[in-house]
Amino acid sequence: RPTLHHERPGQTERRRASVTTPYYQDEHVTLYHGDCLEIDAWLDADVLVTDPPYGMAHKSGWVARPIAGDDTTDARDAALATWGARPALVFGRWSEKRPDNVRARLVWDKGEWPGMGDLSFPWGPSDEEIYVIGEGWAGKRDGTVVRVNRIVGEKVADHPTPKPVALMERLMAKAPPGVVADPFAGSGSTLVAARNLGRRAIGVELEERYCEVIAKRLSQGVLDFGA
Repeated sequence: RPTLHHERPGQTERRRASVTTPYYQDEHVTLYHGDCLEIDAWLDADVLVTDPPYGMAHKSGWVARPIAGDDTTDARDAALATWGARPALVFGRWSEKRPDNVRARLVWDKGEWPGMGDLSFPWGPSDEEIYVIGEGWAGKRDGTVVRVNRIVGEKVADHPTPKPVALMERLMAKAPPGVVADPFAGSGSTLVAARNLGRRAIGVELEERYCEVIAKRLSQGVLDFGA
């Protein structure tokens, strides 16, 4: 049975200081609430699969509550520097700085319906880049364009950039064995996908409202939105 570590009002600061106490835990997934640069449990994992902040908040005209730290790539770059040269899949965007040591670039084709972007421009964004870092990737040889339809309506559980679980499962199927880390867990799709594939995963999420979303998704024990 999953464990939820919620506190009463006034206990938030105490939990944040106890970086070894999971916010949520079950037999596959451990989730921490806090800053991944201060919580180091995810560094014990074997492969990184994450959708980090990469400098898009200032360009988003429709998201009411942008991702924390998304004005620059600083948090992403600091986390990747700590992770080192081990295998990683990292989401990004062509107009922003790519991480160091990228071995290959995949493209997530989100389907026919264009994204929001600049509504005065006659083309809407319908793809996203995924950077491959490190060694050990294996499986059936496919093209670098991964076609999985975006989540209908895009904005799920008040998170501006949820990823479909089906997409994360396809990516993770070619990942090296072992524990999956997601230091920018967001809406939790990486953690749900890892659980669905029978893999252990460690996540860290800075914003508590998204920790709540992730805990709810995982405690339901079913394939929910984005599946």
